[in-house]
Amino acid sequence: MIEVNDLKKEYIEEDTSTLALRGVTFSIKQGEFVSIMGPSGSGKSTLLHILSFLDRPTGGSYKFQGKSIDDMTDQELAHVRNKDMGFVFQSFNLLSRLTVYDNVEIPLLYSDISSSKRKKLIEDAIKAVGLEEKIHTEAGRLSGGQKQRVAIARALVTDPNVIFADEPTGNLDSQSGLQVMEILEMLNNKGRTVILVTHETQTAEFANRIIRIKDGMVESDNAITANHNHRDLK
Repeated sequence: MIEVNDLKKEYIEEDTSTLALRGVTFSIKQGEFVSIMGPSGSGKSTLLHILSFLDRPTGGSYKFQGKSIDDMTDQELAHVRNKDMGFVFQSFNLLSRLTVYDNVEIPLLYSDISSSKRKKLIEDAIKAVGLEEKIHTEAGRLSGGQKQRVAIARALVTDPNVIFADEPTGNLDSQSGLQVMEILEMLNNKGRTVILVTHETQTAEFANRIIRIKDGMVESDNAITANHNHRDLK
């Protein structure tokens, strides 16, 4: 599904050049759950931005579902991003004055889906994260863990092939973080590809594979087999 080869990203400010990625190579199959780990400044956020079409590399190649992003216009990238990708952020990015229902509806506002089908998609996404009883509650009145579950429902509502989660437990207490990770794990068990960026080992270990990034390069790429039951997040 995702294939990157010798991926590089250089930032140039005034006369200074910074290499954020120095030749990253790996592939991710449909249905995998992959954690990308690394210390602050390692390049993991830059990598996530490129994988999710928010930025383009300055070297190397990236193929998404067999198609090189070099051959796609910004408009085509935006279309694929809206159709095939869901996003969950550390800061939730919800509109606090809107209800749970209205927040989850946002990705569908520009689609030509009929109102009855749209309603079902929204309700199904909210049900998937266990928030049916909060469907008409303003997002600003929710706990952090509930807000992140709304964010996951919003990511789900377009039925994306891949969910990108950027430090999704970073602002949560351990119990809420555990619930959020269990929802992502459940979605992966149903066949969705999940790509998680985190610096927390306990969070990363929900994945089947951990790619560690250091100084803009892949330091290690290992499959993990762990028993996810009775596990606590710090």
